[in-house]
Amino acid sequence: MTTAPAPTARTGDARPRDVARQAVVAVSALVAVVGAVVGSGALGGTPIAEAGGGALSATATLVAPAGPAFAIWSVVYTGLVALAVHQLLPGRREDARQRRTGWWVAASLLLNAAWILTVQAGQVSASVVVIAALLVVLVVAFGRLVRSRPASRVEALVLDGTIGLYLGWVSIATVANTAAALKQAGLTSAEPAWAVAVLAVAALVGVVVARLGGGRLAYGAGLTWGLVWVAVGRSGDGESASTTAAVAAAVAAVVVAAATVAERLRSRSLSRAPRR
Repeated sequence: MTTAPAPTARTGDARPRDVARQAVVAVSALVAVVGAVVGSGALGGTPIAEAGGGALSATATLVAPAGPAFAIWSVVYTGLVALAVHQLLPGRREDARQRRTGWWVAASLLLNAAWILTVQAGQVSASVVVIAALLVVLVVAFGRLVRSRPASRVEALVLDGTIGLYLGWVSIATVANTAAALKQAGLTSAEPAWAVAVLAVAALVGVVVARLGGGRLAYGAGLTWGLVWVAVGRSGDGESASTTAAVAAAVAAVVVAAATVAERLRSRSLSRAPRR
């Protein structure tokens, strides 16, 4: 998909709801950060990996990413805080892309915190509903971003980069969360088979998003990162080891990465081609 020229940053039509949007995004970012601290167990709460009877631990299912994968949250949260600060700048108040995505970003931040609280309450099945809603919200925000180009490199990094990485990671997190809920509900037979199936779906989604988004690297990086760590988690000799799932995750990671790079190169080639 070829993106349109960058929109005019300022529309000259500031409204009270622009100020409200900026404030809500900033407050939502604060709520999300506090939620993350609570979710880590730093304030006495139960760490996510231990909540719900360990249903979301790194070894709970065959599609759970290995522990180090979750370090990506530090990058995502840093990006979200930077985005919250960036959008507060006076020059961003009337920005067309902020208007299209700001409320969706705020919704994603609040859903993020809600997901943590839901998991800590031991409601793993309910957490699937919350993370699915988070995924939908991020898909909408991402879709609104890819309709136009960022006005600067800072915007490309802080807005497009953060949302893309966030969506990519939540894509694989949704798969892992759903698998955990199904296993907790008693679906344990033929786990390698359905693990391969959901990993194949994740790869297909990655290819489709790469195509529609013109090879947005941040999204591809987030999803590929998760898939690689699923492969790592299933390798070795532990209880959660599975050669079948490890190979499927590794193949899925390669497919997503290759599709993202290929679409990126294709998109750049089209943008540089002379118009007739």
